[in-house]
Amino acid sequence: MRLDLDSVRVALGGRPILDRVSLTVHSGQFVALVGPNGSGKSTLLRTVYRARRPDSGTVRLDGRDLWSVPAAETARHVGVLMQEQHTGFEFTVAETVALGRTPHLGLFDRLTGTDQAAIDDALVRTGLTAFTGRRVGDLSGGERQRVLLARALAQQPRVLVLDEPTNHLDPRHQLDLLELVRDLGVTVVAALHSLDLAATYADTTAVLQNGRLVAHGRPADVLTAERIGEVFEVDATVHDDGGGTRFVLRPRCVCPDERCHWSCRTRRAGVGADAPVS
Repeated sequence: MRLDLDSVRVALGGRPILDRVSLTVHSGQFVALVGPNGSGKSTLLRTVYRARRPDSGTVRLDGRDLWSVPAAETARHVGVLMQEQHTGFEFTVAETVALGRTPHLGLFDRLTGTDQAAIDDALVRTGLTAFTGRRVGDLSGGERQRVLLARALAQQPRVLVLDEPTNHLDPRHQLDLLELVRDLGVTVVAALHSLDLAATYADTTAVLQNGRLVAHGRPADVLTAERIGEVFEVDATVHDDGGGTRFVLRPRCVCPDERCHWSCRTRRAGVGADAPVS
């Protein structure tokens, strides 16, 4: 399913949060949104899953204006894993994941064999089959994140919206989650803080700064040391080790000499950042 944002603008309290953002995500493409806190990533995602209607501009799914499509239909197509997403802590894992089938059911419908197959598949994909009878409130933050992803997968969406999906996850489960998402074959739009993960898993990267889209393209073309330094206000070094791109970020020196951060002093001295400073 193709996603198009055309000159989308959102303002809060008169302050622009998104400023005429245009972005196309082709069917089956994985796009990573990167940018500093407050750059508009989460707000952009909210316009995609109908939590925030743009003040101007349009969001289209396969050419149809999102806000002209019935909400129930949108819910069947667009799955969401939000940054802060609360669920009933008294529910079991199985009950929570089953909620992902709600958009496909009528008011009094019961789960069918097709529904249960989708639920079981989501539990297997997220490694939760041994957790089905446990209460969500008894799980760790990372385990709850996997439950919420399983709920989204049980929905069988054609577009998957992820807001910082690797929050609370250890390195192994961060990689497992993004490997899984990349292999689903659905359209994915994910806000990611980790530039390493964005460069490794996304087909394209969209860089937001102060509510504007400042760059969009292949991660290798977009995530340059110069652009990272400008957008994030850090000193950046980009390494290609043959197996992927890695980023080394250091604080940008803006402090007086006598109170200078140690990493600034090492660079001024012309030695490696890991060298001891007396």
